[in-house]
Amino acid sequence: MKMESKRSNVQHSGGCHCGAVRFVALGPPRVKVYKCNCSICSKKQIKGFFVPQENFSLLKGKDDLSEYTFNTGIAKHYFCKVCGVQSFYKPRSNPTGMSIMIYCLDSGTIEDVEEIEFDGQNWEASMKKNPPICSH
Repeated sequence: MKMESKRSNVQHSGGCHCGAVRFVALGPPRVKVYKCNCSICSKKQIKGFFVPQENFSLLKGKDDLSEYTFNTGIAKHYFCKVCGVQSFYKPRSNPTGMSIMIYCLDSGTIEDVEEIEFDGQNWEASMKKNPPICSH
């Protein structure tokens, strides 16, 4: 796995509820978690932080993942076929990254969580107001 080397980053590990899906991700210990009000995020209570795709590695469970996509088809929502938990997904706002669900991480690597509201119901306008979301 190719990982970005930044002194401030730590290796986070996590997975789904039943353990069929496991991953590691290199990211900061102080994360910005996006709380979106779009149709899927509000129903699933998605709260995730972004890491570049090259800083994410699926350790096990590829065959246990199911993919759900809708609307533009850009976002790829992956969930465990066994327990139904979504540990991560490829967001429309950052298609070259992964959004890691904060509640699916093993304990010990998160020092601080900043929650940021994102108006996904007005996605295009929100992206114009928040271009840095694409660079996380």
